[in-house]
Amino acid sequence: MEIGARRIKIFKIKNRRGFGCIFSNHLTEGKTIVETYDRMLKALRRSGIKVKDISNLKSLLTNV
Repeated sequence: MEIGARRIKIFKIKNRRGFGCIFSNHLTEGKTIVETYDRMLKALRRSGIKVKDISNLKSLLTNV
């Protein structure tokens, strides 16, 4: 299964340092957007989900 990267939501964690990333019952955390996204890719890879490449990670950042 292959998904588009736009379906992944990255957000700033309130009252903590760092960012969180959520998609399909997977939640990851990291100090930077890149670290969070890389951890999400690793979690999705374990589930057999492939993600299409994206050039601008800041476009995935949402306000939660």
